[in-house]
Amino acid sequence: MATTATPYGFKPLNHVGGTPYAGAVRHIKIASGFGTNIFNGSIVNIVAAGTIEVVTTLGTSGGAVFPAGVIGIFVGCTYTDPTSKNKTFSNHWPTGTVASDAMAYVVDDPNALFMAQADATVAQAGLGANASLTAVQSTSTGSTTTGNSTTSLNATLTQTVTNVFRVVDFVESPDSTVGDAFTDLIVKFNAGIHSYENTTGI
Repeated sequence: MATTATPYGFKPLNHVGGTPYAGAVRHIKIASGFGTNIFNGSIVNIVAAGTIEVVTTLGTSGGAVFPAGVIGIFVGCTYTDPTSKNKTFSNHWPTGTVASDAMAYVVDDPNALFMAQADATVAQAGLGANASLTAVQSTSTGSTTTGNSTTSLNATLTQTVTNVFRVVDFVESPDSTVGDAFTDLIVKFNAGIHSYENTTGI
């Protein structure tokens, strides 16, 4: 059972309708020297320069709404290491890396479903509700050792339209079930949040 807080960001699972996630990603540039770690499982957005950055709002109402360019979930990157000069694959983007060829791998399908852990228990009644992040993503919301995100979802679910994820199911396995102390949820981007479904340009 998910009895301890072990958040892992957002992990691609499958698609609405049940078809498996086959590993498809889109390659999007990261600006050389971008000064924030981006961890595997982090939510990212396209900025006006045409590069990706980590989203730094909670995904709630008011000034905490997600930006128009939200494009998906970061699952790694490649760049030429400025020290070794070797092409490098990394599970995360190391802050401040100088590399003109830096490329993010992003799960950009707006119909993709993701696993994520809540910061407390979520009961069956949470199915169909909307969720936001527990805390703002930052350069420290992850591990530079594993490269994985530690972002979680706020277990206080709402009907608020600006909350960015819809709960579509619960993870059911020997280690996880609905109502666990830190419930593992299956979510998708809510209507109008993902850039491909948002009529506002970047």
